[in-house]
Amino acid sequence: MNLNADIGEGAGEDEAVLASVDSANIACGVHAGSASIAIATAWRCRTLGLEVGAHPGYDDRSGFGRIERSLGADEIEALIAFQVASLAAVVAIAYVKPHGALYHRCQRDAAAADGLARVAKSHGIGLMGQPGFEIVAAAERADIPAYREGFADRLMLPDGSLAPRSQTGAILDPDLAAQQALSLARSGRFDTICVHGDTKGAGQLAAAVRKALREAGIETAPLVS
Repeated sequence: MNLNADIGEGAGEDEAVLASVDSANIACGVHAGSASIAIATAWRCRTLGLEVGAHPGYDDRSGFGRIERSLGADEIEALIAFQVASLAAVVAIAYVKPHGALYHRCQRDAAAADGLARVAKSHGIGLMGQPGFEIVAAAERADIPAYREGFADRLMLPDGSLAPRSQTGAILDPDLAAQQALSLARSGRFDTICVHGDTKGAGQLAAAVRKALREAGIETAPLVS
């Protein structure tokens, strides 16, 4: 099992989160953070020996990349390509995982997901997405690695998608997140479990998840050896 986190977004708890995860999805300075934050975060991950993934998002800083921008598939591919290449110029990356509304768009839109897969394939890396949706399917079509992701800190709906943040109970506390992480890890349906670095108390939450997995005898490791 792998434990990953979305970081480099200027949320303030990255250092605490990095102490508990195997892989870091670094924002590319478009939906949040900045070029300087992305570079510093990438170098910090390299120092810690953590695996790095690119975390591109919509060009929507005011909405933190959580608002659908209704771009065409070709525009989405170009936006992702720009961000992934920028981060890849600084540090070796192992996979791509889109952020927020862009993630959800690629999860349901095969054309957008195929564009995402083309970008990943051009770098010789894989994609991270929820099983049963288009990101994983696009990776399989492109014959690149697909890493099946579940979420520790978010309420997951019966179809595997995430409950809207506006829904009561959509964001789980550390105890519930640890319980959900154990359930995901034991299900056999996931390769990696995510903790959001911008969640309040993200450092404590990541530590609780890591502790629960260790106490259950579940080893964690980078996705790419």
